[in-house]
Amino acid sequence: MSSLLRKLLCIALTVCAAAVGLGEPATDRCLAPYFAVKSGTESAADFPLQATNVSAEIAGPIAEVRVVQTYANRGQTAIEATYIFPASTRAAVHGLTMTLGGRRVVAQVKERGEARRTYEQAKSEGKTASLLEEHRPNVFQMNLANILPGDVVEVELRYSELLVPTDGIYEFVYPTTVGPRYSNRPAATATPDAKWVANPYLPEGSPAVAAFALEARVVAGMALHEVASPSHRVGIDFRNAGEAQVTIAPDEPLPANRDFVLHYRLAGGAIETGLLLDPPAKEGEDGHFLLLLEAPARPAATLVPPRDFLFVVDVSGSMHGFPIETTKVLLRELAARLRPVDSFNVLLFAGDSQLLSPTSLPATAENVAAALALMDQQSGGGGTELRAAMQRALAVPGEAGKARIISVVTDGYVDMEPELFELVRQNLGGSSLFAFGIGASVNRHLLEGLARAGRGEPIVVTDPGKAPAGAVRFREMVESPVLTGVKVAFDGLTVDQLAPWPVPDVFARRPVVVAGRYRGEPKGAIRVGGRSGENDWSATVEVGAAAKLHSAGLVGRLWARQRIAELADLQELRLDEARKAEVTQLGLRYNLLTKYTSFVAVDEVVRRNPADPLRTVAQPSLLPEGVSNQAVGGEVATAPEPATVLLLGAVVICLAANLWRRRRARAAAPASASLAGTK
Repeated sequence: MSSLLRKLLCIALTVCAAAVGLGEPATDRCLAPYFAVKSGTESAADFPLQATNVSAEIAGPIAEVRVVQTYANRGQTAIEATYIFPASTRAAVHGLTMTLGGRRVVAQVKERGEARRTYEQAKSEGKTASLLEEHRPNVFQMNLANILPGDVVEVELRYSELLVPTDGIYEFVYPTTVGPRYSNRPAATATPDAKWVANPYLPEGSPAVAAFALEARVVAGMALHEVASPSHRVGIDFRNAGEAQVTIAPDEPLPANRDFVLHYRLAGGAIETGLLLDPPAKEGEDGHFLLLLEAPARPAATLVPPRDFLFVVDVSGSMHGFPIETTKVLLRELAARLRPVDSFNVLLFAGDSQLLSPTSLPATAENVAAALALMDQQSGGGGTELRAAMQRALAVPGEAGKARIISVVTDGYVDMEPELFELVRQNLGGSSLFAFGIGASVNRHLLEGLARAGRGEPIVVTDPGKAPAGAVRFREMVESPVLTGVKVAFDGLTVDQLAPWPVPDVFARRPVVVAGRYRGEPKGAIRVGGRSGENDWSATVEVGAAAKLHSAGLVGRLWARQRIAELADLQELRLDEARKAEVTQLGLRYNLLTKYTSFVAVDEVVRRNPADPLRTVAQPSLLPEGVSNQAVGGEVATAPEPATVLLLGAVVICLAANLWRRRRARAAAPASASLAGTK
């Protein structure tokens, strides 16, 4: 048989094997997201999430959020549904309930391994069960086992969140979809948690497969000066001067493909400040406090030292379109404010990186023009090798005698947060690092973690129309801190834990925020001090004047969530069993979802014969608005039906067989003629 025929037969057999599932993917394949393609079989059950309804109660700087997810099985067999969804990085998730057939089950928080075992046992016994796990502080996974044909299951989760204003503007964010994470981890070496990055995605422009609705009630202690959403069309009903009801407009065509963002401002540009107390429930137990203190005004520009800027800019495929155009606006805004005493450099990265200069350049008009011309050539393409880019950036020498400021511009669609946090902490030196996130549903966990590790601040721009304003905010923030060297002292109040600790520098016009756990009687005073420009600054708050909340446990949950975030950052830097134990105990004590604690709910009614089949279905996610198919490996290639593939394979085999017979016939004909001529 000729080599051509052998190749044709190999192609045919390979195609047929793929159609009937004979071949398994290589174990070292990249854990990249992929496209979900509807097929004719069981297609109705491939999208079990039917609706998400969000309601938020926002009182001053605190939001209480209720999320109801409705799942239904419209197929012919029992299913297990898995759904990856985002949340705020500051969300303190403290409650989960499951409702099925009029029965309401309140979930318990358990150590993660124990919760998983409880869920798997219930699944194997034919009981309906739900499991909520944390993959990242802003990425959760819901598992729902034994949803029978015709079942409708409601899962409700509750969380609390602290809203810290910037320049007098409060911002409430509800993320709606998880952006696709670029991963170069081989499947054979990845941890179980890393596999969520391979979650399926609907192609760009696909209609939503689940309904989404959101309403928020904003209540302030004074008049509301401004309420608006830069991300969605909304209806706003002012009930009175200090209360507004906000609802996503019913004609919003695709509300769940980008973060919902709500801004509100208090009259006169005031911000909520003061001390909130959560007294101990019983004698001998811990109490908690939350201090928000207005920071001083921005120091004069003449007091700002010479600066050396390094701009690390993502030009990968997921930045194509609005994100990369926004980046160009940002760099022009920052470049326009560089002073002759300043210096700068630019590093662009995708699959590899490109450095403008081996060392920092003086901020001359010619050098700035060269940098902007290089940026203008970019359109977005390739992978997101952020770690290699950061290694190279942190190795670039800074200008001696100048304040070193590193600005990372990205959507953060990578699966390497722990490595990046560790890299920044170990190599930052005397620099400060700021993160500028661009995109409809950026990876806020990465951006906020980088900023914490870099002793800086994050800013996120989700709306193309707000890009210039976002660039101005970022530029104002990196130009100089408002308060440095922040110190907190306590007179008469016994405090054993503060979060964050140490208290970071304050940038832009943001309040000083400190949460703490105390013992004994709440009395005395809290004193806060620091440096603003060349001047000392201080403030004192009397504990006796603190406001006491009606919602018991709220401040404790917010403090515990902040403490857990700090421990998680350190844990990602270096695995430590003591830190793991503390996070676990905090999760169990304060009823919180963490990396080491999960919520599990089991309906004790056996509803499926364990011998009957159970399909596992991964609910596909929408690509965030402005993110093209290039973020998920390029343009969509619709997979043909298995029957079609088998037919094509059969055609190839038939063609190969016919070609082989013809060649045999041609080879035999000359031999017969030759023999006849010799007679």
